[in-house]
Amino acid sequence: MKFVITNMVSLRCKILVEKAGKKSGLHPIIIELGEAEIKGIFKPAQLNLFKKLLEDTGLIVMDDDRSKLISSIKEIIYEMIYSGKEYPKIKYSLYLEQKLKVKYVILSKLFAAVKGTTINKYIVNNKMERVKELLTYDHLSLTEIAHQMRYSSVSHLSSQFKKTTGLLPSHFIRLREERKDMLAELEKNKKGRISSKS
Repeated sequence: MKFVITNMVSLRCKILVEKAGKKSGLHPIIIELGEAEIKGIFKPAQLNLFKKLLEDTGLIVMDDDRSKLISSIKEIIYEMIYSGKEYPKIKYSLYLEQKLKVKYVILSKLFAAVKGTTINKYIVNNKMERVKELLTYDHLSLTEIAHQMRYSSVSHLSSQFKKTTGLLPSHFIRLREERKDMLAELEKNKKGRISSKS
């Protein structure tokens, strides 16, 4: 069972959730910032104790509807960034509003309270992770990646990438080329060993 927990914004908060889980006898418990997932079977009394212990520290387990809303926001963002499908050329905020039938201002406040970051920053961070993957493992050009990630230009993508990661996209392109060269060298050596044996 998954729970959304408000005000959970640091490693210290994760430790508090872990302690509350142990005191309540809820094991195993998987903890991320803003969320906790309890595996296995548990009693309502254990869950009530867990919630009470968290409330005493200023952390609040949210009701099921809000939990589902946070999960839905994350799923929609993930799908838009990682699926590779073409989506309408509208802002993420409008798309989320349309999909979830909830005003963006409400989604934004809820997300920030639970995850300790804005929806926009969450989107940018996920986009940058995806761009890193595409730069490192795919053979797309920076222009193709910018288009796929819905950037207006390569320079916009590059500046946001540098601001977020501290590196230029060319760094990851260089890693991709080095990896390709290394694999080609390994393949060449492998073929050389096979031909020398025969």
